[in-house]
Amino acid sequence: MSKIINVGVVGCGEAAQILHIPTLRELSDRFAITALCDASKTVVDAVGLGLPQAARYTDSSALLDDPNVDAVVIANPNTYHAPTAVEAMRKGKHVLIEKPMCITLSEADELEETQAKTGMTVQIGYMRRYAPAFEEAARLVAQVRGDINFARVHAVIGPNSAFIGATSPVARPNDIPQSVIDRTKAETDAKLIQAIGTAEDPRAGVYSLLLGLSSHDISAMRELIGMPKGVIHAAHRRNGRFLTAAFDYGDFICQFETGIDAIARFDAHLEVYTPQQVIRVEYDTPYIRHQPARLSLTSANTPHGVMENRGHITRGDAFVAEWKRFHDAIVERKTPKTTIADARKDLEIFAQMMSNMRGA
Repeated sequence: MSKIINVGVVGCGEAAQILHIPTLRELSDRFAITALCDASKTVVDAVGLGLPQAARYTDSSALLDDPNVDAVVIANPNTYHAPTAVEAMRKGKHVLIEKPMCITLSEADELEETQAKTGMTVQIGYMRRYAPAFEEAARLVAQVRGDINFARVHAVIGPNSAFIGATSPVARPNDIPQSVIDRTKAETDAKLIQAIGTAEDPRAGVYSLLLGLSSHDISAMRELIGMPKGVIHAAHRRNGRFLTAAFDYGDFICQFETGIDAIARFDAHLEVYTPQQVIRVEYDTPYIRHQPARLSLTSANTPHGVMENRGHITRGDAFVAEWKRFHDAIVERKTPKTTIADARKDLEIFAQMMSNMRGA
């Protein structure tokens, strides 16, 4: 029988309600949810109705003091990811941090220093990299690394509400004091100024898009084809809602493109082109669970024909795979592949992109 890890959920918004909590309940042989925290009492009480065994808090420090919590998932506002994770480690809790890990490089350094001092397990929530189809693609790409001609990272998606509204009831806050909202904005703005020199749009919106949606894509890109040598160009349009970039890999270029529109679909994929084969991984929205990533292989089958093999290795949800690996990392004292040091590299790439970023 697996060791049961008691988990506290810090931040009970839609990601926790739709993704993490159902996953943890599915993995009841590995995890038990013993505490919930949200700045909104309305939300934490609504979520707590389905988890009567879990203690309820509106202050994360109080949850982190709870002796019945072994590990926490940090899904509160981005600006509090790093401070909450640092406090959690200092209080002896293992940590799964939702993306983005943090906003600034100095926060990443503090996280790394704290982990080194405390020895706690920390895993960053890049669930796409735990999808079986992606891991198989990474294995295949590693075998042809010297033959890559071109690569593409693409993510153009509709609003999350297009998927959530039709499939998942979500408790929304209506009782967060304006002072808390103002403080969160002020702290976020201060970190944006530290990271990119401004808290004003469109550049602040560009960086927020990179930290949000693009952190998944850039992180997966790095595992698939490595760290780029540099950024050849980066540009945004539509007030920062659409971005393009070209990454220099020496003997090939990786084209990056992302944006958010009003069409209810999720078009996210990574492609690697070699002379003999195209290796492609496709993702669907995570807000409808158990939609597996798909692996597509395109190659020649005759001098005049093309063969395509497209499918998925398992129906397993990427969040389920991610949480299983977190359990293994804690119990077996393994180092997760999505570490603090690994996630810091995304911030380094984002900094290079912002330095090169050109607007309309």
